[in-house]
Amino acid sequence: MSIDHKIIQKIALLARIKVSAEEREELASELSNIFDWIEELDKVDTTDIDPMTSVVQASASLRKDNPNDGGYPERIIANAPEAVEHFFTVPKVVE
Repeated sequence: MSIDHKIIQKIALLARIKVSAEEREELASELSNIFDWIEELDKVDTTDIDPMTSVVQASASLRKDNPNDGGYPERIIANAPEAVEHFFTVPKVVE
């Protein structure tokens, strides 16, 4: 895919960045090379390849989900500007 100066100028406008004429030429070349590489990757046959999330076959170790209050609600509420019966109080935001 060929990237020209107009596309670089539009990308710069959308990104709200200033790109000089010299930089536009360099960026056009770099982006063209990136898109050529992507097109080359599209040619690789991956029909019998399983999707991967990592190059190492591993599974996440799981722990039991035991919800608790931390065991020290007084220390937690001590940080609150206002609290009522171990609950944080906040100003009303909906009328």
